[in-house]
Amino acid sequence: MALDRHCTDIVVLDLRRLSPVTDFFVIATGTSDRQMTSLAMEMADTAAQADHPAFSIGGLPRATWVLIDFIDVVVHLFDFQHRSYYDLEMLWGDAPKTRWKRPIPRKLST
Repeated sequence: MALDRHCTDIVVLDLRRLSPVTDFFVIATGTSDRQMTSLAMEMADTAAQADHPAFSIGGLPRATWVLIDFIDVVVHLFDFQHRSYYDLEMLWGDAPKTRWKRPIPRKLST
């Protein structure tokens, strides 16, 4: 969803062996406070429809760092400046990291 809404540098950190609080961080850089706010609301709505409501959403309405807590997954949406400053990837440097890319569609056999 973040990729479809033009977020960049999307990273998933696997914290299952490092944190007793959550299993994964999803970290992405947004382009504006408006974009990050609407993405956060869309993520929360989509998850709620799938019976996984957000426990909390923080950082709105200013939206320089928006945090969406789904308990097992915590999503961090940053503007560029705040992502560089807080550098969660370095803070959780021992966590296995995956850069999120658009999956390549598989060809259907005919």
